[in-house]
Amino acid sequence: MTTVKINMFYVAAFLLLGCLVSCQKEQEPGTTSATAQAYVDKIVGEMQKYSINRKTIDWSSFTQQVNAKLQGAQSIADTYPAIQLALTLLGDNHSSYTTATGTLLYGTRSISCSDGAPTPVPANPKIGYVKVSGFSGSGTAATVFAESIQASIKQADTDSIRGWIVDLRGNTGGNMWPMLAGIGPILGEGVAGYFIDPDGNATSWAYQKGASIIDQTQQVSVETPYTLRKSNPKVAVLTDRATASSGEAITISFKNRSNTRSFGTSTCGLSTTNSSMVLSDGAILNLTQGTLADRTKTLYGQQVQPDETYYSATAVDKAVAWVLQ
Repeated sequence: MTTVKINMFYVAAFLLLGCLVSCQKEQEPGTTSATAQAYVDKIVGEMQKYSINRKTIDWSSFTQQVNAKLQGAQSIADTYPAIQLALTLLGDNHSSYTTATGTLLYGTRSISCSDGAPTPVPANPKIGYVKVSGFSGSGTAATVFAESIQASIKQADTDSIRGWIVDLRGNTGGNMWPMLAGIGPILGEGVAGYFIDPDGNATSWAYQKGASIIDQTQQVSVETPYTLRKSNPKVAVLTDRATASSGEAITISFKNRSNTRSFGTSTCGLSTTNSSMVLSDGAILNLTQGTLADRTKTLYGQQVQPDETYYSATAVDKAVAWVLQ
């Protein structure tokens, strides 16, 4: 009996070793693991379902190119070059992927969102001034950011003010909702713009009673919203090439508002909207799904042009002169 057991042990060990050897031989060099393939398939599937360009992309060619780039990937980290190619092939310049460790991946962009340092706006007792910078936080931080904008508006507001300058230069985007809630007292209440998908479905954004709203759903709210001393004021909006994404959404919010004029240069050209989804490993896919439109439903999607194009100090001078005239 002992001899049989020993023999069986060696047989089992031999079979296990043989299996390991044969399994290694089956995993030929260049073969993509099931984990890597499934991960990228999920991402491409979401792109095909929701991308702003889903109706114009040849998805068969798209998938073939991505899978060719994926060839040989074993881990999720190995999939990053294929994901980056997919982001490039989408052609929207705005979608992105954030790895589980926080590294941000974009596709190859055909636009640049940078500009020189903005010329300061000189203090003037007859002009209210408010700067709206980019912001990417959420939750309590978003509320604090919105409240800080309203606090600066309150501090600048006096009975002698003849109009306002809203400075969006250098606003590279992030979370538009605290920006909208913050600037609301100057922008005014009501629908200020829309997100429009490739099928023409429109979702509104608005400011109301201290809160930014998407299609009747509150996003960020200021607990004690400020009300201007003079309603519906004259507003000059400043933009530059570094005004991007959510910065462009706020720019568009002022389009077709009465008593408003914009000065500076065209914006970056990311006037589209992204939605986020969390993947199995905690990574985040930010996918461009719609085009920004103003309150008249005029579509943008590209650079937002100012009413008057001027550079640097000239843009500031022209904005100040217009508010005071």
